[in-house]
Amino acid sequence: MQKIKKIQDIMVGIFDYPHVPYWFSISQTIKIVRVSLTGSKKSPDPLAVLVFDEKYNLMGILTLKDLLRGLEPRFLKASAHAPVAGEAELSLIWDTLFSGQSKELVEKQVSDIMTPAKIFVDPGDPVTKAAYLMLHYDQILLPVLENGRKFIGLVRLLEVFDTISDEIITQ
Repeated sequence: MQKIKKIQDIMVGIFDYPHVPYWFSISQTIKIVRVSLTGSKKSPDPLAVLVFDEKYNLMGILTLKDLLRGLEPRFLKASAHAPVAGEAELSLIWDTLFSGQSKELVEKQVSDIMTPAKIFVDPGDPVTKAAYLMLHYDQILLPVLENGRKFIGLVRLLEVFDTISDEIITQ
C-alpha cells in the first residue's frame, strides 16, 4: 500500500519567498519583486510575495496579477454604469493603459490589494486536502500553520499537481 503524501512532505519554507510588510507601497513591492523574483529566479513559480504585519504574522499573499490589478486605472474597472468604448477609444486606452493614473496608484499600500490569508492547511493534512482548497478557493499558494497558529511554510499548486499526477500515473 502506498503512503499518503502529507503537506509536510511537499511544503516550501517561508523564506523561499520574498516578503514585505503590509504598509509597503506597490512601488516598493515592485522593486522587491524585480530583484528577488524576476531578476534572479530565486523564488520558483508561482511568483508571489508574502505580506506580514509588524509581529511577522502572515496577513496575505500578493501575486504578480494582484500587483498589476492594483495599477489598473479606475476608469477601466467593470461597472454597470460605464459606457462601452468604441474601437478607436480602446486603441488609445491600450497605448496608455499603465501610465497617468497608474503613476499615482503605485503609492497605495499592498494591504489594499493583497489576497488575505484565510485558508490554511496543517503539515499533517493530506495533499488532496490542499488540492481541494486550491481548486475551490482559486488559490495558487496555501499557508501551512502548525497547530493552527504558527506559520511554518507554504504549499504551492506546482507541488500539489506534481504529487497527485505522480500518484495517478504510477498506479
